[in-house]
Amino acid sequence: MPKSYSEQEREYIKKRLKEEAVKCLTQYGVRHTTVDEIVKRVNIPKGTFYLFYKSKELLLFEAIQEQHTFVTDELYQAISALSSQELSAEKITDLIFEFYKMTEKMPILNLLDLGEVELLARKLPREIVEEYLQDDIDMIAKMFALLPIKKEVDIEVMSAVFHTIYYATLHKTEIGEEQYDKALRTLIYGIVIQVI
Repeated sequence: MPKSYSEQEREYIKKRLKEEAVKCLTQYGVRHTTVDEIVKRVNIPKGTFYLFYKSKELLLFEAIQEQHTFVTDELYQAISALSSQELSAEKITDLIFEFYKMTEKMPILNLLDLGEVELLARKLPREIVEEYLQDDIDMIAKMFALLPIKKEVDIEVMSAVFHTIYYATLHKTEIGEEQYDKALRTLIYGIVIQVI
């Protein structure tokens, strides 16, 4: 029979599982991160892991999602702090550009290549992926509500556009280190001037 944990213990274990999931993802990637390695690092029995998560993929996804939420919340705060005089295409481009540069500095968001993302998404329940995508669309809508955007802008398309840019950032080397920042900023600026 599984041990019962106090609420404080549950919070602590869940926090530690996510911390070690991030470290394992950074070190091993999705394929080679194992439940055995995570529980060894957290010092809990393997059965206890399954009291918290049905699969390693759900834990990994939650850890990635927390990092993503942190960055998007930062972007939202930066946009909401702008005065109406600062709502220029250049200023908005600068903020979004900095958002993408911030993701590059986060090991967990930076290490995932398209194959890793695809592998993880394939192993997640469809409703989890759909909920994540809807949350992302809702966050884009919330940010756009702060901006003077054109009425005909399709928020779902814009969410997909920003995902596309993120996936492009995973190919910085192939794009070319010297031109990457200029290309990224130009791409963002092109999108911004189409929507405001």
